[in-house]
Amino acid sequence: MAHETGSLSEATALSRKRRAAEKRYRLYGLVAISIGLLMLVILLTTIITKGVTAFQQTYITLDIELLESKLDKKGNRDINDIKKVSTFGYAPLTKNSFEKLISANNLNTALSPKKASKILSKSAASELRNFVINDTSVIGRTISFEFLTNSWIDGYLKGRINRGDIQNSKNVSPEQLDLVDELVKLGIVEKKFNLSFLLGSDASDMRPEAAGFGVSMVGSFYMMLVVLLLSLPVGVAASIYLEEFAPRNWITDIIEVNISNLAAVPSIVFGILGLAVFINFMHLPQSAPFVGGMVLTLMTLPTIIISTRASLKSVPPSIRDAALGVGASKMQTVFHHVLPLAAPGILTGTIIGLAQALGETAPLLLIGMIGYIASNMPSTLLEGLASPNSAMPAQIYEWAKRSDPAFYERAWGGIIILLIFLVTMNTLAVILRRRFERRW
Repeated sequence: MAHETGSLSEATALSRKRRAAEKRYRLYGLVAISIGLLMLVILLTTIITKGVTAFQQTYITLDIELLESKLDKKGNRDINDIKKVSTFGYAPLTKNSFEKLISANNLNTALSPKKASKILSKSAASELRNFVINDTSVIGRTISFEFLTNSWIDGYLKGRINRGDIQNSKNVSPEQLDLVDELVKLGIVEKKFNLSFLLGSDASDMRPEAAGFGVSMVGSFYMMLVVLLLSLPVGVAASIYLEEFAPRNWITDIIEVNISNLAAVPSIVFGILGLAVFINFMHLPQSAPFVGGMVLTLMTLPTIIISTRASLKSVPPSIRDAALGVGASKMQTVFHHVLPLAAPGILTGTIIGLAQALGETAPLLLIGMIGYIASNMPSTLLEGLASPNSAMPAQIYEWAKRSDPAFYERAWGGIIILLIFLVTMNTLAVILRRRFERRW
């Protein structure tokens, strides 16, 4: 009996089954990618919506009469006498300005000038004092000065706090919010771009509205400088030796296995190592960017060594053979031919390693970079490296664990800045790789 066969162009049951399976796998891939993109959108949306308000702050503009009888009783403009006037001596000046403000604008409020002035930040008096000390010629004049409002007023105008949240609050009253609403209509209270968030330093729990991220950014910069100066030459030199010069024996095998294992070690282990060696044994200054940079260098070295060795391996053996064939030494072959061709991969691995170190928090917690509040920018390179400071991820962690909602808002704002740094560094790695990459 003859066996009937169909046309070759006709789909069989087996081929239809294979095609159906391929379609399912494509669908699974599309679903997985869609879920990943959705999670990414949700993450970025959450970060931006919660953190973008940190880049705005509520300010109030007041006319302050800088009474000579309060600030310079001798009238000789001696800076030492002026400095003797504490912030308590400046507090009545802001109270007087509120009294005149309420009277001049016929504001309907039952608040006394003293209680009305409570809408100002607790840093208001010190800001005014610093302004006068820097320019004593303003004493005796009436100036227009811009103050921060306290975090509760700021949160109210940003929608973070509503009137129902303050029923039993000791920090703000409904009457103060009524006054703020009137001042907003007059343009005296308004939200502006918060430059001090980008340039300022951390603040105490009593004045979260004055907290800034700038000093922590500088601390991270000095740490990354230490990491770059230590990890790049050491990592590249170790990679060149292991890949080009080291004999293949059990010693190098052990070294390679340990490098691979160190790349997978949790970062907190490097923090414990830094605490034990650099601080407890070597007695280096706690919470200094130099110490933090050395700890992060230990963590970054395996990443740089592995990526550099992969870049060296990617250079075709024919390059080495050609160089050796025309009389170049092994050293000349490596440094004049192999290393320049591997440079794009080395730069990429280094930048990615730095980006990873920039976002690390756990090692910094163990060396004390979470417990120190730096109030001023470092003035010299040595001070920036050796003086106690914080870092961006450590500062974010510190803000996130505080109770005031204003600090929580700033933590989200700090995450936005940190992500901008990380995206910039990774983009730079891609650009450098494409710019210098050569194909054979």
